[in-house]
Amino acid sequence: MKFVIQRVSHASVTVDQKIIGEIGRGFLVLIGVCDTDTKEIADKMIRKMLGLRIFEDADGKTNLSLDAVDGGLLLVSQFTLYADCRKGNRPSFIRAGAPDLADDLYTYVIQKCREKNSHVATGEFGADMKVQLLNDGPFTIILDSDEL
Repeated sequence: MKFVIQRVSHASVTVDQKIIGEIGRGFLVLIGVCDTDTKEIADKMIRKMLGLRIFEDADGKTNLSLDAVDGGLLLVSQFTLYADCRKGNRPSFIRAGAPDLADDLYTYVIQKCREKNSHVATGEFGADMKVQLLNDGPFTIILDSDEL
């Protein structure tokens, strides 16, 4: 499982020219699932993400977590995080999780995040989405379950 976490001042996702998810200060999280991912892996990723202290405190040090700043989450499924570009110029996506598994785990991540944070917005699994954000920093963290 991969999470690309961007600290944002605001972010939104649009489907069919309608905003379906929007947050102010918080994390835009692009979520990639592979076939070997499980709920246990998702739990570990969620714990790590929610515990990240990447917001500035009064001294300007990145010491505060999402919860400490009452930040929101915009969770967006993105299978292209598992693109394999080693051969040729056209990426292969065979490492991306099967749609049923990916949708189930994406839904699971949303549910678990909502249990811990009241400001959770989402994209739409499998939809053609337009994502807008103002990256604050810029500050981007990549979490890969193979490296945790």
